[in-house]
Amino acid sequence: MTTPAASFSVHPTPIGEALIVVTDRGLAVLDVLDVARGALDGALQDAATALRRVVEPDETATAHVVAQLDEYFAGVRRDFDLPLDLDAVHGFARTALERIGEIPYGEVRSYAEVAIAAGSPGANRAVGSACARTPISVVIPAHRVVRSDGSIGEYGGHPERKRYLLDLEAEVSGVPAAV
Repeated sequence: MTTPAASFSVHPTPIGEALIVVTDRGLAVLDVLDVARGALDGALQDAATALRRVVEPDETATAHVVAQLDEYFAGVRRDFDLPLDLDAVHGFARTALERIGEIPYGEVRSYAEVAIAAGSPGANRAVGSACARTPISVVIPAHRVVRSDGSIGEYGGHPERKRYLLDLEAEVSGVPAAV
């Protein structure tokens, strides 16, 4: 029995080119690529390894994700209505990402609050690791998780992306942005 292929496309967003990978189960990867030579090839290889599938280009298969992503960045979508394929994420990281997915648009929670919601008070660093390693950015809103002092944190080495997302949601929702 062969494992079905996953489909991908690369789509421009205001925070960079986004690699979108879908499987028969749903969105498996949404990775805003670094601007570096070979970034796409490396991200595709990482996705194929994590999913244990061949990843093939297919813009038609990712069109529903692209449409919702464009609506989000245009400020007309607050909640994504996409099936997610989190089969490559296990244990506490998966639980933390599921709790992060419940943070309302325009609001933030601290790493400590997410750890408590995920059933592991004190696992703040583990929540940070889950955020940093999430295979699905933006749709799983790791950008809504901030430090206990209210500062926004690193966001995988790209705090400017996190700031952009927080400011976008604050502007659309009318709620003041996180510090």
